Amino acid sequence: MSGHSKWQQIKHKKGATDKKKAVIFSKILKTIRAAAKEEPNPEFNPRLRTTIQKAKAEGVSQDSIERAISRAKESGSEEITVEAYGEEGTAFVIRAVADNKNRLMAEIKQIFSNFGAKLAEPGAVLWAFERKDGELIPKFKQTLSASAKNSAKGLLDSLAEKEEITEAFTNADI
Repeated sequence: MSGHSKWQQIKHKKGATDKKKAVIFSKILKTIRAAAKEEPNPEFNPRLRTTIQKAKAEGVSQDSIERAISRAKESGSEEITVEAYGEEGTAFVIRAVADNKNRLMAEIKQIFSNFGAKLAEPGAVLWAFERKDGELIPKFKQTLSASAKNSAKGLLDSLAEKEEITEAFTNADI
């Protein structure tokens, strides 16, 4: 009966969920640091306030949130918004927090080239989205062929794996 230990099964499941949680927590805390850079008081900073609410909803501890706010002034990280067009005119908006902007942009460009997407000028894609509660909601959905859908899904999955990328939006009907 080797390999049938209940503890082994629990350990593997817990390890996988803990890894996913760690990535989510890291992204949220980076976003908090970027938002707190301007104004560390959530009463006067609505972006920080909504990010803290998201963090609490995900289960981030209050100590971690306070630590991220206090480290905001020290960190050299900056928030970046990248716009791109994918196959069949699909629009993508990516938000990231990076310590090294040049390295991150090179990695994003590589991911885009792997999936047939191209960087767009700032403001060239944002017109296709409207801001609602801090989120970008597409004004219209882009209907795609099966291959373009797979490409858009792959692009979003690859972007989600990057720790620096906090959010990725698309108008594709996936």
